[in-house]
Amino acid sequence: MTDLLPHEVDVAIVGAGSAGCVLAAKLSAAEGRSVALLESGPGYSSVAGCPPELLDPGRLPVGPGAPFVRRYRGELRPSQVTEIVRGRALGGSGAVNGCYFIRGTSADFEGWPQELWSFSQVLPYFRALENDQDFGGEFHGSSGPIPVRRDSGYRLTPLSSEFYTACLDAGFVDEPDKNAPAATAGVGPVPSNIGDGRRISTAIGYLLPVLHRPNLAVNSNTTVTRVLFDADRAIGIDAVANGIARRILAGRIVLCAGAIETAALLMRSGIGDPEQLRSVGVPVVTALPGVGAGFFDHPEVGIPYRPTRVGAVDVPALQVVLNTDDVEFRPYTAPFAELVPGSGDVVQRLGVVLMRPRSRGSVRLQDSDPRTDVSVDYRYLEGESDRAAMHDAVLTGRRLLDDLIRRGVVDAVSPDYSDARFLEHLGTSQHLGGTCRMGRSAADGAVVDARCQVFGVTGLSVVDASIIPSPLRRGPHATIVMMAERAAELIVQEQF
Repeated sequence: MTDLLPHEVDVAIVGAGSAGCVLAAKLSAAEGRSVALLESGPGYSSVAGCPPELLDPGRLPVGPGAPFVRRYRGELRPSQVTEIVRGRALGGSGAVNGCYFIRGTSADFEGWPQELWSFSQVLPYFRALENDQDFGGEFHGSSGPIPVRRDSGYRLTPLSSEFYTACLDAGFVDEPDKNAPAATAGVGPVPSNIGDGRRISTAIGYLLPVLHRPNLAVNSNTTVTRVLFDADRAIGIDAVANGIARRILAGRIVLCAGAIETAALLMRSGIGDPEQLRSVGVPVVTALPGVGAGFFDHPEVGIPYRPTRVGAVDVPALQVVLNTDDVEFRPYTAPFAELVPGSGDVVQRLGVVLMRPRSRGSVRLQDSDPRTDVSVDYRYLEGESDRAAMHDAVLTGRRLLDDLIRRGVVDAVSPDYSDARFLEHLGTSQHLGGTCRMGRSAADGAVVDARCQVFGVTGLSVVDASIIPSPLRRGPHATIVMMAERAAELIVQEQF
């Protein structure tokens, strides 16, 4: 890794998260192609030099004071705020999350451009990225950079084991391989990106092995402030590297900064809703009203409980999940910073999650200063269908928790799960997306085409969760890595 920014490169990648690390590795594979990867957070150049918190799969290094995240204020519902936490280090949010690595389902891709992103077309890229430790055959990879394994048997905590059994006893289907193409609903172990006891982010799996390449420059502590244009062509970026303003010219710019920062960077660069841009004093380069619109996440209600049996502590935050139609139930093994009233005990939660919410929010600039946070409005449960679905899902979650109470593995924290009460526990899964969605036309609100190129300009692509057209029925991490594998080929075909 270098601390010297090149003046000109073939490809500049903004954001060294789950997608950016993959693209840097893939696009720098050709010796004659120069690539710069720019990350606003801290970096490291070896596994030995990686902060141990980012390697420990049993830790979520996102608490107060953590140097590996950026925090935003978000409004879930009117007057109900939350803290949004996004990874800010090599590996991005994939370096600080719970190692959940379930693929999007085949149904999830039906709304993507079918000529390039049907499930049959993306499956080879899912296979290419993984080294599955439990399943083989035509649907799984065995030589990819991301190890995938599942906890079972003695490795399950008492809570995870009893939850699994309770779901089967309740008549839910056993789903031992949630990454199988036919996986739709049922209870099963969570595929995790863990190898040799370590969290394997794309920084560890993809980027570190290729840092020796002379045509690859990786710069941490570098914040990109805007994309530069010559008429309608992107020609470079302005950045601040370790406090020093720099300018880099590039033949192709790829934004991988995540659903908030990618949308904000486009808007600060003059691409977005003209009315909104003018309101914050940004000259319009290209009118794309879809930038920042269509924002989604998975709304989650956490039903608190207190475990009565202590199992292994060095396990992922989530070992098993139950999927029913468009709801996911998550018996978290990790404690949350929520106190039982009057006791001071930290509790755990059964997450009840709407995976296909209809409500959509927005990400907007508050002003043109890149140092100022953006406005994030979730508009959770705005529609009656979402409120009804969450109500029913919480009742199902409560029944599952009652069964766990009878089995003696948990104690209830609160018996009140009226609608008013459960809304107090409404939160977010931190699965942000949709702010620069992929589609066929800017007239339909899309921001990038099927090849991940921004409409209305040349030389500019977006590859991260912001382009996902609609909420996935599973967590997004594995799908984002697949997208970067696929997009690397598309970018090479188009540009080089």
